[in-house]
Amino acid sequence: MHNDKDAHLSDVDAQHIFALTRPDDKLLRLYVIYSLLANVGFLFAFIPLYFRFKTLRYRFDAEGVSVAHGILWRKESYLTYARIQDIHVSRNIFERWLGLGKVEIQTASGSTSAGESIEGVKEYNEIRNFLYARMRGHKLTTGVDVATEAEAVPVDAVLAGIRDELRAIRELAEAKRHV
Repeated sequence: MHNDKDAHLSDVDAQHIFALTRPDDKLLRLYVIYSLLANVGFLFAFIPLYFRFKTLRYRFDAEGVSVAHGILWRKESYLTYARIQDIHVSRNIFERWLGLGKVEIQTASGSTSAGESIEGVKEYNEIRNFLYARMRGHKLTTGVDVATEAEAVPVDAVLAGIRDELRAIRELAEAKRHV
């Protein structure tokens, strides 16, 4: 039996997540804020963050998620959904102010730090739900599928049918009690 959280996870719009390939432009603003905190070392802090922002790419597919960044020292990682052990969303005060979040993905590698992170995205809750659904093997739907399923069986008709069945059961029980 599925609980409400599982039902919510199964309705994740996979096509929307598959379309995410870059962080939000507000991530560059966040990097500027971080660099300003370095005061006189602003340029030394900002230049690597700028290149990270410009080269940061995400790719979600049916088997896993890929994160890549870097110019001189390119780092690419690919995590299959089966290897994901835990998923965390973190948002510091600046990220909350900008409406961004970071999804940290942990694997069974034994390390205490996140295996990979997807940072600078507004859809952090949707990504978390998508990853949970994929690692648990839930069926994913596209926005079209969700709309079609909702139109196929009106909720009012289902509730009316349940009401009528309960009424018939109660009438049978009362009839047997009076006999």
